[in-house]
Amino acid sequence: QVQLVESGGGLVQAGGSLRLSCERSGRTFSKYNMGWFRQAPQKEREFVAAINWSGGYTYYADSVKGRLPISRDNAKNTVYLQMNSLQPEDTAVYYCALQYSGRASAPAQYNYWGQGTQVTVSS
Repeated sequence: QVQLVESGGGLVQAGGSLRLSCERSGRTFSKYNMGWFRQAPQKEREFVAAINWSGGYTYYADSVKGRLPISRDNAKNTVYLQMNSLQPEDTAVYYCALQYSGRASAPAQYNYWGQGTQVTVSS
């Protein structure tokens, strides 16, 4: 059973930074993509960023491109989301997810999900 555990969320002021981490455990195939999604109150789950198995390809939502870079360290079984210049509209529960194949921005095409970590940005 694959498990994903997010960490690094918290409360920050607008303009601040956080780094989210997602560590994988359990058995999986060697190559897999990882993604970050977020869900704000009363809103649908929204794609944020994704990275392929090697780290050589990344894909971002237009709203966060250049501001929330995604990276991974396969030796540590961990994917990161560096969150810079945070704004109140970034407030949400952030989820990491694992995908063997599929469209990077589609939640339904991910195979495993973490339980989420809360990010709150105050103005």
